[in-house]
Amino acid sequence: MAIDVIGLTAERAAALLRGRACTAEELAQAYLDRIAAVDGEIHSYLHVDPERTLAAAREQDAAGVDGLAGVPIAYKDLLSTRGVPTTAGSRILKGFVPIEDADVVRWGNEAGLVSLGKTNLDEFAMGSSTEHSAYGPTRNPWDPTRVPGGSSGGSAAVVAAGCAPWALGTDTGGSIRQPAAFCGLVGLMPTYGSVSRFGVVAFACSLEQVGPMTLTVRDAALLQQVIARDTDRDATCTGPRAPIEVPEPGRLDGITFGVPRVELEAGVEEGVRARFDESLAIAESLGARLVDVDLPYARHGLAAYYVIAPAEASANLSRFDGVRYGLRVDAPDVRAMYEATRDAGFGAEVKRRIMIGTYALSAGYHDAYYVQAQRVRTLIRRDFDAAFGDVDAILLPTAPSVAFPIGARLDDPLAMYANDIFTLPVNLAGIPALSVPNGLSEGLPTGLQIIGPAHSENLLLRLGAAFEAEHAFDPVPPGLRSAA
Repeated sequence: MAIDVIGLTAERAAALLRGRACTAEELAQAYLDRIAAVDGEIHSYLHVDPERTLAAAREQDAAGVDGLAGVPIAYKDLLSTRGVPTTAGSRILKGFVPIEDADVVRWGNEAGLVSLGKTNLDEFAMGSSTEHSAYGPTRNPWDPTRVPGGSSGGSAAVVAAGCAPWALGTDTGGSIRQPAAFCGLVGLMPTYGSVSRFGVVAFACSLEQVGPMTLTVRDAALLQQVIARDTDRDATCTGPRAPIEVPEPGRLDGITFGVPRVELEAGVEEGVRARFDESLAIAESLGARLVDVDLPYARHGLAAYYVIAPAEASANLSRFDGVRYGLRVDAPDVRAMYEATRDAGFGAEVKRRIMIGTYALSAGYHDAYYVQAQRVRTLIRRDFDAAFGDVDAILLPTAPSVAFPIGARLDDPLAMYANDIFTLPVNLAGIPALSVPNGLSEGLPTGLQIIGPAHSENLLLRLGAAFEAEHAFDPVPPGLRSAA
């Protein structure tokens, strides 16, 4: 059968396979054909191996598909994949082939998911636009002159463009939720520690988390079921406190949402604010109650994040020295080799953050910057804890703007960093958040961010399903729908 993969959800793909409407090999080939047709322009993938993908699909057909077996998936190139190049979007890891899968990849394989390839990202996940990849930027399928967001922009673009039914990304300060909003997708940033980080190329270990990027809330729940597990290979991972449930849309009677009005004054575009206000009206129409909440220290999240995250990056990236793996630039002595390798291998944004982090950790500045930022982080966490004593969840726009033009903010790091102002505090607090599409502004998608207390993923998914049903957002870019 001819398979139209544009707008095909993972749940629907699994139903087609179980119903024998197509084979896993036919479904994989349909996605590979789609990738060949459009990814030259979008540049969402860094690595695609059709032979490996089709061989994996044939294995699922031979085993007999069940559950999610045979459904294709794309993995952010920050996730280690055994026998498949993993670059983290950096020249310094060009050609690096891991000997072991990340836990989330291993669990995807156990569920029978078929990998289509590795997706583009900002180098070492440091960025908000996927323009900082050493291998070139990814373009937004809604408008190829715009960014897809970042750092998981490649994972967002593959799903929006119909080049995968779903994908895994990582979120250190908004890197799942913001690109999901820019590309009209659902993005879930789980509670810190509920998903294993084993095999994730480290950027900032106390902040980052793996999560799903999908066309629907139900798909996000299904993929979260696959990856939310305990492991003995990540000391920070405890797994979920309760099994992940696939939600049905319904009313919001008895739910109280907190709305941080002061935070909304932080330069939100008019169209984004209008869509957010419409979401608030929808919440009330479904029986929810809205109350104002104050998060006084959340507004300092941007400053705290850009001390803590670079400090951790400075420590984590010290392992890339040209000795053990990846790029090595020959030089007369060891010190010169370190310097030449890092100078050639790291991009400008990575160097900037390493320098900031090293400075913040240096003698004489550690207490003034790093320790102070950690104190602010504690206060941000307390802000959220206090708010959740009165409300079930907090609503904010996912990003203050729609997707911006490629190149518009490359020369202004502060403007780039400010795009994560609504997402960063959530990572600092270690709590979960879900972004769901809530309309268009200037013809581009906007996102509603639903934030909950630790281990409230099931609540967030249920709330997201309710908003999703009311917004009835079509996640397929108009140009792709007309072309189909």
